Amino acid sequence: MSENFIPKSKAYSRNGEVVGDTDWPEGMQRVALAIEYKGTDFHGFQTQPNGVKTVQQALEKALSKVADEPITLVCAGRTDAGVHATNQVIHFDTLAKRLPKAWVMGTRPHLPDSVSVKWAHDVSPNFHARFSALNRTYRYLISDAKTSSALLHDQITWSSRPLDIEKMRKGAAHLVGRHDFTSFRATQCQAKSPVRQIHYLHIIRRGDLIVIEVQANAFLHHMVRNMVGVLMAVGAGDKPASWVGEVLAAKDRSAGGVTSRPFGLYLVSVDFPPEFDLPKLLPGPLFLPEPVGGFADHADS
Repeated sequence: MSENFIPKSKAYSRNGEVVGDTDWPEGMQRVALAIEYKGTDFHGFQTQPNGVKTVQQALEKALSKVADEPITLVCAGRTDAGVHATNQVIHFDTLAKRLPKAWVMGTRPHLPDSVSVKWAHDVSPNFHARFSALNRTYRYLISDAKTSSALLHDQITWSSRPLDIEKMRKGAAHLVGRHDFTSFRATQCQAKSPVRQIHYLHIIRRGDLIVIEVQANAFLHHMVRNMVGVLMAVGAGDKPASWVGEVLAAKDRSAGGVTSRPFGLYLVSVDFPPEFDLPKLLPGPLFLPEPVGGFADHADS
């Protein structure tokens, strides 16, 4: 810990942020998990007051069975209805003493087939799935084949028109860096600041499949889907690549295009400081295993 660290006063709350003077309860353990889920089977990640089916609800029920006590959790990034994840990261506090493999194997009988735990890891109290995260990476999958896919209809977005990825790349260049992304946030977004830092935005083609991979420190509500909607308009020839920069500069959501469908969107990676020593897996989904960031070094075939 830095010698210049000034402790804040914060009482312990289950799953909450732990600072210098937080009194950690005796016997409590913080556990991190990586989760994969198919978003089309749920009404988003976060538990909702009307009791509809959500990923969080399914996970907390299964984890409570293994822990033999009520479990609540926190995630690295809440996803909307229809959005998938291959490496969502969550954490929870528990008094139950279990080996990491017990959280992985023990939850399987209690989870629907569309949710799985990929790894579990005991972490220090100062780990927080949301506040400790350095970067989040999403992939958006588009097919511009002549016909839509029957097998992947709810896992990719289909474009009825061919898309020019060179034009999309030129447009995407306007989005990389630190910007005010007001034009790309949902009107109901509750983030205090619209400023985000996009580290990279790669676009590649694999046959009829177009993959957009974007990494940022954090994302606004619908930010990726709104960016993709604008880039698809450029790729289809409706707008020039320079239009992306005009939309960004407008700082007005009405200046942008439509919000793309959720089905092609995947949360594929969350990066944390190395001190937490969390497992690192391929981003996925399973049929697209290239390492995160690897697209920068791959030329189109």
